Amino acid sequence: MKKVVLVTGANSGIGLALCDRLLSQHSESLQLCLACRNMQRAQSARSTLLLSHPTAQVSLLQMDTSSICSVISAAREVKLRYKRLDYVYLNAGIMPNPHFDSRAFFRGLFSSNAISMFATGEGILIQKDEVTDDGLQQVFATNLFGHFLLLRELEPVLCQSGQTSQVIWTSSSNAHRSAFSLEDVQHRNGSQPYSSSKYASDLLSLALNTHFNQQGLYSSVICPGFVKTKLTYGILPSLPTFFWTLLMLIFWLIRLFTNTFTLTPHNGAEALIWLFNQKPESLDPQAKYHSLTSALGRNYTQPRKMDVDLETSEALYRNLLQLQSEVQKSLNWEEK
Repeated sequence: MKKVVLVTGANSGIGLALCDRLLSQHSESLQLCLACRNMQRAQSARSTLLLSHPTAQVSLLQMDTSSICSVISAAREVKLRYKRLDYVYLNAGIMPNPHFDSRAFFRGLFSSNAISMFATGEGILIQKDEVTDDGLQQVFATNLFGHFLLLRELEPVLCQSGQTSQVIWTSSSNAHRSAFSLEDVQHRNGSQPYSSSKYASDLLSLALNTHFNQQGLYSSVICPGFVKTKLTYGILPSLPTFFWTLLMLIFWLIRLFTNTFTLTPHNGAEALIWLFNQKPESLDPQAKYHSLTSALGRNYTQPRKMDVDLETSEALYRNLLQLQSEVQKSLNWEEK
């Protein structure tokens, strides 16, 4: 039987590159479902994929991970379409346009932390979050909670006797423990919502393995490295083209000294593809699998221990279960 693969945020960037690479290697053995917020862009992405892989099975699913109703509706549709899911790539995410601290940038440019600053944005980006119609912090809802709710709704097709399924999160090198707080999991009171949400996804992946490995569900986390995507351009949207050209030259030079500058979505999807070809039972639940690119352009994957612990991951899991109960009660009340 063909393996069923669901990819969120599949219409551009790393998500689209992943889909293209999956079809390049396994076109005849996959049913690929692109879960996207904007269906016009999703149709365009599907057309692009079918142009290169005309015999592929590629379907679309409308889903906005920042919306509780959208996620629940999408999950119901998935359960109607498929009897099982083999892979769920939780790739959708947003980074709010941050305030760029130019002084910190130029100070860091000539310091020993220059490469880390470019790779993670730490110290130079201050973000302002918004609130969704459901009353949740937008980055938290989009990057983490919407995906958590999706998995909870899809348990019947993910956890089946005799079947192994994989959940794979697109995390970030910007996932810092210092940005996360159990007392403020939505990051209402901080200025690093993206970092907080990505660290939370690292914790949640560990908790999922604790709770669901015995049911055949395994969770892993990847870091795509520093990739030039719409998120990257969103950091400095007002800069002229020549400045971006200069920055890209700097990035290519930096890649001579570090393997984390993957730069292209194709390269950034390396760890996602690598995990597709592994037995999930053999993977380390406390490792983040990094997409890396050598100075000569060779792509490879390397596991690195995450800064996570079982106690905090379990506490986050309980918090999310409680929040799920609250929002669903609210939703049921509104429906009545």
